[in-house]
Amino acid sequence: MHYYKIILNNTDLKKYLLLIILPILFLISCINPFAPALSDAEADGLGDLKTIDGFFQSFQYAYNMKDTLIYSNLLSQDFIFSYRNYEKGIDDLTLSREEDMITTYRLFNAAKSLNFIWNEIITQSGDGTEQNIARTFSLTILFNQTDIILVSGRVHFILKRNNENENWQLTFWRDESYY
Repeated sequence: MHYYKIILNNTDLKKYLLLIILPILFLISCINPFAPALSDAEADGLGDLKTIDGFFQSFQYAYNMKDTLIYSNLLSQDFIFSYRNYEKGIDDLTLSREEDMITTYRLFNAAKSLNFIWNEIITQSGDGTEQNIARTFSLTILFNQTDIILVSGRVHFILKRNNENENWQLTFWRDESYY
C-alpha cells in the first residue's frame, strides 16, 4: 500500500475550505427559521381556480391570510370595484384594479387580523366562461383589541375566463355591505 503525502499550502487550504463551506452556507441560507410553517388548514386554503368553489376558497384565503399576491391573481386586468358611499349618499363609485389593490394592501397592512366568511349564494347564472354570482359574506376586521369592525353584506361578482381550461378571474365586484 502506498500512502501519498498531500502537501497543501495555506492558500490551497483556504480554497478547499471555501469550496466546502460556501455550498453549505448557501443551503443553510435558504432556510428561514423565523418563517411560520403552514398549518394543514393554510396549506389546504387555496382552491382550484378552474372551479367557482375554488375561486371563492382562494378569495377567502387571500383575505384571511392578508395575502395581496394571491388576491391580485384573482383580479382580471380590467377589474372594476363598485360601491356606495353611505356617508355622502353616493352610489356607483368605482375603483380600478390598481386603486383596489392599493386599498386592499392598506387594509391588509393596517388590520391585525381579518376573518372573512362566505355565506350562501343568493343567485348564480352564466356558462363555462362567464358567471354572475350574488353571495352573502361576513368580515371581522381587528385593528386592535378596542377597534373591531364587523361588516356583513352581499357581493355581486362577475367572473370570467376565455375558455374552460383557464382560471376564473374577477372582472366586476359590486359591494353591497352594511356596517
